[in-house]
Amino acid sequence: MKRTATGMAVLLMGTAPALAGGIERAPQSLTALFEEGNYAELSFGGVDPTVEGTDELGFRTGDVAQGYGFLGLSYKHQFTPNFSAAIIIEQPFGADIRYPTQPGLAPDPSQIGSVLLGGTIARVDSTTFTALGRYKFENNVSFHGGIRGSRADGNVTLNGAAYGPVAGYNVDLDTDTGIGWVAGVAWEKPEIAARVSLTYNSEVEHEFDTTESGPAIDTPFGPLPLLDGESTTTVNTPESWNLEFQTGVAPQTLVFGSVRWVNWSEFRVDPENFVAVTGGGLVELEDTTTYTLGVGRQFSENWAGSASFTYEKGGDDLVSPLAPTNGRKGITLAAIYTRDNMKITTGINYTKLGDANPETGTPDVQRASMRDSDAWGVGVRVGYSF
Repeated sequence: MKRTATGMAVLLMGTAPALAGGIERAPQSLTALFEEGNYAELSFGGVDPTVEGTDELGFRTGDVAQGYGFLGLSYKHQFTPNFSAAIIIEQPFGADIRYPTQPGLAPDPSQIGSVLLGGTIARVDSTTFTALGRYKFENNVSFHGGIRGSRADGNVTLNGAAYGPVAGYNVDLDTDTGIGWVAGVAWEKPEIAARVSLTYNSEVEHEFDTTESGPAIDTPFGPLPLLDGESTTTVNTPESWNLEFQTGVAPQTLVFGSVRWVNWSEFRVDPENFVAVTGGGLVELEDTTTYTLGVGRQFSENWAGSASFTYEKGGDDLVSPLAPTNGRKGITLAAIYTRDNMKITTGINYTKLGDANPETGTPDVQRASMRDSDAWGVGVRVGYSF
């Protein structure tokens, strides 16, 4: 059981659903750092979300959330009985939101394409590289920490009648790399496969070279291209806390879980010209706390399985059209096959995404209703100890 315990908990990260709080796609877990001996891991899979609804004029939005794949790599080396280090590569943040556009003069259920938001697009890509060290004391307490590099870029287009005079605005955030840090503490009792770890992930500051364009804005001097220009936009990926735990509760049976808090309210995208014209930024999100609880069971020398439940409370029903869900509930089923030094973990995740109402304007005005959204995810992790 001790050998497969880590695999049970870690698959949750491999099948993370789309659109978990803000633009999060993976919870920045450091589980590979706690594997025994030297260890290498490859993870991959895909997520297929469905997020659709109707705008306030009665036009269907179509499915605005695009599916995506993910890939992760981890390598951990045990230098001494007390000191180890790891390198983790993952894709924790991302978004691919597209509101289809379909011409039409009157609301028609057969037409797909929001008049109010049609043509709005948001794409965010990121990859992080984390280098960590861990020192374990004789009392089973350990400290871990290191640095994290984040490489990211993005592009946003605002379109549809809901955006009024700035409809047609586009901003391109060129690729930038920022540096942050990670620190944490853990306690273990190997005899019962028990471990509790607390990890802080700092914010990472990006300075994006920014290109803005958009329609001419009416002024007392006539229409002027006030949205056009180049500048630098500072964006901080949010700080977060991860509390992860696991323990044996009976022979061949393990309980595991996590609590993750993310400071999304500090995540701002404020391009210079857009703010000057509208008085506000592109994104406004709420902090999130995500809870996971699961149970794992060893069935034989080679096979184990687990089931876990994830819950994230919803916030204000009025949300950004660029992140059009509100809270989530999900279940993950996993199977783990262990043979010699190889461990293969496969799993499937279903997540029910909370209803939300995309809004624009100041004060906020509801522009659409997104209902019955969900996501399916599948993931595979292949680990090798040596």
